[in-house]
Amino acid sequence: MKSLTILLVLTAGLLAGCVTTPPATAVHQPMTIRPEPRAALGPANGSIYNVASARPLFEDRRARYIGDTITINIAEKTAAAKKSDTKADRSQDVALSVPTIAGLPFKSFQGATLGANSSNAFEGKGENSSSNNFTGTLTVTVIDVYPNGNLLVSGEKQIGLKEGEEFVRFSGVVNPNTITASNTVQSVQVADARIEYKANGFLDSAQVMGWLGRFFLTFMPF
Repeated sequence: MKSLTILLVLTAGLLAGCVTTPPATAVHQPMTIRPEPRAALGPANGSIYNVASARPLFEDRRARYIGDTITINIAEKTAAAKKSDTKADRSQDVALSVPTIAGLPFKSFQGATLGANSSNAFEGKGENSSSNNFTGTLTVTVIDVYPNGNLLVSGEKQIGLKEGEEFVRFSGVVNPNTITASNTVQSVQVADARIEYKANGFLDSAQVMGWLGRFFLTFMPF
């Protein structure tokens, strides 16, 4: 009975390892939401008129309600560089001499000379540079409307490949005034933007340190 239980546990572990799960994300949740029902303020539905999708003639098709979609043009390009140079130098000399004086004990030490020299030098240099370029297009969903009219949007695009899956995720706060007539907005105009590009599969798993290696690495003092 005990051997059967162990076999079932091992089998469940192997099956769990074969399941493909999306990588963890930091974007605002949920990533999508269904539109909220609207109260019927006008006439009832007809052959052409529909209360749920109707908008006044003076309104455009820009997103403004929960469940509406907005196209985000991702155009992120950043560059940073840092360079430092530190130098420190310290030295000191100590000298001691004992003159010859008649009548002093320890005559064997009279006339002795003691000298000491010490020096310490330090020099350190550091240089760091980073840059990234991320471009693309992603359509997101309005998941909340703030009291001031700003829109909280979030969305995900999944691309399945034979080696695995790729995930492009985006979320942030959009000012309706920055939305163009074509219902698009630039990513640089989105506040609290969170952009992710992740993937899973055996190629990505091969680049990740195993859990046992990470465990021992936390206890290694060097």
